[in-house]
Amino acid sequence: MRLSRPAGALRGIRLPRRVLPRTVRGRRRMVRWAVAACVLALLPATWLRLADSGRVRTEADVPAEPVAVVFGAGLYDGRPSPYLAHRLDAAVRLYRAGKVKVVLVSGDNSRASYDEPDAMRGYLTRHGVPRAKVVVDYAGFDTWDSCSRAKRIFGVDRAVLVSQGFHIRRALALCAAAGIDAYGVGVDEVHDATWYAGGAREVLAAGKALVDVAVRPDPRFLGRREPGVTRALR
Repeated sequence: MRLSRPAGALRGIRLPRRVLPRTVRGRRRMVRWAVAACVLALLPATWLRLADSGRVRTEADVPAEPVAVVFGAGLYDGRPSPYLAHRLDAAVRLYRAGKVKVVLVSGDNSRASYDEPDAMRGYLTRHGVPRAKVVVDYAGFDTWDSCSRAKRIFGVDRAVLVSQGFHIRRALALCAAAGIDAYGVGVDEVHDATWYAGGAREVLAAGKALVDVAVRPDPRFLGRREPGVTRALR
């Protein structure tokens, strides 16, 4: 049986108001707020680009430093993703060229089924870097944790940072805040969908980086001092 709607049923329902302001003045105000929001969102990314102070170099002209720090970038079926493999390839070339003596790989091992640092070490050793010259950090859950732990746990004072170009400036800023005198090598990549997605993500990550630089929080896991880098340099 079809029921009829009570006559007053619609009286209490409020129809949505128009999204755009009704007046020209209101629309102009909305545009100004939108522009201001965009500027504020882009300020951290602009700060990172202006703060690198010529520290982004190529593999050929980067100064020799004791340690290369390679940041994790994901695994596919237990092996380094293409982007991570390209970072590791650059570290291999730096080691072979005598630009670095030790490679510190920093990644995520938050669960037994996902071991980014050991996968990175295995890749390096298969490509000719002696196992004794590769040090692993199992708690590099993000860039700040990797930089802070490199300084506080592994005693790294000077380093060459290895990452993709869209990430290297953030890594430099965070390692500088952690107390590491570093240069960065930005690995070249084809500007495909993954590259643009990474660049877009950096706009958001730059805001967190600004907070990390200001607050300098403890990494998620700190623990005891590790002698791995010192021992490898000997």
